[in-house]
Amino acid sequence: MSDENLTMRRALPEDAPLLFDMIGELAEYEKMQSDVTGTAQMLCDNIKSGLVHALIAEYGGLTAGFALYFFNYSTFKSKRGLYLEDLFVRPSFRKKGIGKALFLQLADLASASGCGRMEWSCLNWNAPSIAFYRHMGARPLEEWTTWRLDEADLKALCANGKDE
Repeated sequence: MSDENLTMRRALPEDAPLLFDMIGELAEYEKMQSDVTGTAQMLCDNIKSGLVHALIAEYGGLTAGFALYFFNYSTFKSKRGLYLEDLFVRPSFRKKGIGKALFLQLADLASASGCGRMEWSCLNWNAPSIAFYRHMGARPLEEWTTWRLDEADLKALCANGKDE
């Protein structure tokens, strides 16, 4: 994409408040505001430590969106992978190719980093995102189900799991 209005850059720790604001916008879009329990300071610390990375897209000098990612590992491939935690473009900037540009930059990063794969999750009801990912050549993993223990579940398991 060669739109001179669009620039992308790696997020720095001082971008954490800006990123956290957009995370709030994403949570509102996904109707998951109550799931946001972190803070901008926690995000800042995680960027500083290298635990998490982000790209920020700016369009016409305004913040348009972000992609937040981290590296994981595949035991079968014996290679690291890139996990896209969130990709978000603010509503007023959609349909300008910004999501595609962020996604392609991450794919380039994964390839250049020798990753064996790039993965992410998508809410089943999010038809626009599903269509976008299919258009980009991605496919859902029908044979896999995402499982989760949240923080409360982990505490309960650690407290009660030893008794069994």
